[in-house]
Amino acid sequence: MNDDIVTIEPDQGLKTWGWISYILHLVVAVAAILPGAQVSIALLVVALVIDLVKRSDAAGTWQASHFSWRIRSVLWAGILYLLTSWLWLLFIVPGWIAWGLISIWFLYRIVKGMVRMNAGRAVEAA
Repeated sequence: MNDDIVTIEPDQGLKTWGWISYILHLVVAVAAILPGAQVSIALLVVALVIDLVKRSDAAGTWQASHFSWRIRSVLWAGILYLLTSWLWLLFIVPGWIAWGLISIWFLYRIVKGMVRMNAGRAVEAA
């Protein structure tokens, strides 16, 4: 039995779906940081659905890490927003600070993923 890892090069359509997802994530991430520029959560849901549906198509390619990266980014951001939502009940400022930091972290992850994908490189799991 051969245990070699086979790396399959993704097709261009898969890369296009990845860019569409990254752009949708980027719009949501930038809007989360800019006051008064809130966009619909529907964009984030569309991007998440794209990632969930297309992730299996990327299996065995360097792009598989990008689909997992975006999914984990959304899930962690959602968990962090939920965990810090009680801060809004105490005072507005702690909630604003917490959500601002989460939004900056989310934007960082999206930009980092876009830079890696543009270079044709996988995103590390960390």
